[in-house]
Amino acid sequence: MGVDLAKKHHQKIRNRSEPKSQDVYLRLLVKLYRFLARRTNSKFNATVLKRLFMSKINRPPLSIARVSKYLENKEDKVAVLVGTITDDDRLLVVPKMTVCALRVTKTARARILKAGGEILTFDQLALRSPLGKGTLLLRGPKNSREAVKHFGTPGKPGSSAKPFVRSKGRKQERARGRRASRGYKN
Repeated sequence: MGVDLAKKHHQKIRNRSEPKSQDVYLRLLVKLYRFLARRTNSKFNATVLKRLFMSKINRPPLSIARVSKYLENKEDKVAVLVGTITDDDRLLVVPKMTVCALRVTKTARARILKAGGEILTFDQLALRSPLGKGTLLLRGPKNSREAVKHFGTPGKPGSSAKPFVRSKGRKQERARGRRASRGYKN
C-alpha cells in the first residue's frame, strides 16, 4: 500500500520571503540581516529579518513610555523595535536609554537624545551586537488599532464590537437592545 502524497504538492507558501516595499534602505537592511541570519546561529537575527518583511499593520508603533517601562532595571540593554518609536506626552521624565528602531518620530528622538540616550540604526546595531546579545527585542500592541475595535457583530449579546455610527447621540443605535424600556437590553 502506497503513501498518499496529495497534500505534498501545490502547497502555497504564505510567509513573506522579502518585503513588499521597494525602499532601497529597507532592502539593504534585509540583505544585511539575511546574511547574519544565514551565517550566525542566532535566533535574534532570524526574528529581525522576519519582522523586516512584515506589513505596516504587523509592525505597530511603540511609545517611549512603554519602551522605558520594559527597560526598567535593564539600563545596559538596547531596546530593539522593528517599527516606529513614538513620543508620549504623559511620560514626564524620559530616562537615559539606548534604542534601535526603523523610525523614531521627531519629538521622541529629541527627548531621548536630551535625556542623554542613544538612538541606533539596524546597521549600527549589527556592528555593535551581531548576535543580538545585550538586546531586548520589543513589539508594539497589534490590536490597538481603531479598526480592530469594529471587528465582530455590534449589538449581538455578549459582543463588545464598536458599531460604525455617525455620532453617539440619543437617536443613533441607542434604543432596542440598549435599553430595557425598548424591547430588551443585553
